[in-house]
Amino acid sequence: MNNFNLFDGKAATGDWNHTFEALDELIQHEVGAIICSCSTFDPVAREAKRIYTNQPQAYPLSGLKEVTPNRWTRQVLDQGQMFVANTLDEIAEVFPDYELIGSLGCGSVVNLPIRLAGSFLGTVNMLHEPGYYTPKTIEKISRLGGAAIIAFCAYNQANKQI
Repeated sequence: MNNFNLFDGKAATGDWNHTFEALDELIQHEVGAIICSCSTFDPVAREAKRIYTNQPQAYPLSGLKEVTPNRWTRQVLDQGQMFVANTLDEIAEVFPDYELIGSLGCGSVVNLPIRLAGSFLGTVNMLHEPGYYTPKTIEKISRLGGAAIIAFCAYNQANKQI
């Protein structure tokens, strides 16, 4: 990663939200995303909670919402594998808010599951124009996990979930 330091500036303040803002800045610097959000999941209740968003008007921080089992939940939540879709049709197969996604100029998504020591911490969700996430950008995204672990651990520490 090109001389970008997650611990400079915002992330050094000790405020977990600033750590997610720094992660978003890193994502913008390395790959780009029109929408960047982060979510946690309760694996037993199968509920999700958005804890960071760079588009609060369209994707506000949320309380818990039910996660409907589908191909995405099996791949990302159950198997811990990255999910990539590069068309709005592919997104529509797994996300009920695909029309909102399309209205914001997005037609591709990457969901990066974040795990530490066998525990599922959450996902980093990046959306961009159709066809944006190429093998080259996917490779860059796969290297962002360490920085995301720091952000999720800061969140969990602040909320005493570790």
